[in-house]
Amino acid sequence: MTLTPALAGRRAAATGWAAPAEELDVHGSAPTAPLLTPAECHELAALYEKPELFRTTVDLARHRFGSGEYRYFTHDLPAPVAALRAAVYPRLLPIARDWAARLGRPAPWPDTLDDWLTRCHAAGQDRSAQILLSHGPGDWNALHRDVFGDLVFPLQVVVALDAYGTDHTGGEFLMVEQRPRAQSRGTATALRQGHGLVFTTRDRPVGTRRGWSAGAMRHGVSTVRSGRRRTLGLVFHDAS
Repeated sequence: MTLTPALAGRRAAATGWAAPAEELDVHGSAPTAPLLTPAECHELAALYEKPELFRTTVDLARHRFGSGEYRYFTHDLPAPVAALRAAVYPRLLPIARDWAARLGRPAPWPDTLDDWLTRCHAAGQDRSAQILLSHGPGDWNALHRDVFGDLVFPLQVVVALDAYGTDHTGGEFLMVEQRPRAQSRGTATALRQGHGLVFTTRDRPVGTRRGWSAGAMRHGVSTVRSGRRRTLGLVFHDAS
């Protein structure tokens, strides 16, 4: 694979982050410009068949998380995964700090991903949380949050490795917002191959008459109707 850190940086910059920041405020998720080419998507998806690259495999049905599988990479990440993660982190950092300020929370995230991961490891969160997910016909993922310890980065990214409507049908990315004293609100997004979708890890700032409050959100995957749906999950904190 030829995705160098410099190229990953240019692709991350191509999104133009003002509009996604506004969309994240409203919906809790926002698409990016292409981060991977179709050929790079196919190469990354093929890594799922190399178990030596992963620290563990999770059977969703066994844990009652849904149906399908995902695998956590070891810390020895494939170069494109490491490059993308490092390139996107500084683009998300201003949004994360702005959200923390509005919610009156600490913003413990340093300027570089390496420094942040050092803090995670010092706190006992020292297991890789980068994921390859694989869903086939009938598979789905229950609504959840990816909070793996006390240190949490409030945003993460999912990148589609297969083409919606061609390689698979169904399997839309789901988000549900729990609204106080009101019914929950859900959104479904068909992911575009090679594009990322930035979404909140656990909540987003919601304006009220008394100021800002945290709107709790969860994410999942709708039932895959046909084909194979594989995605790359970029998480910016490690697991305990």
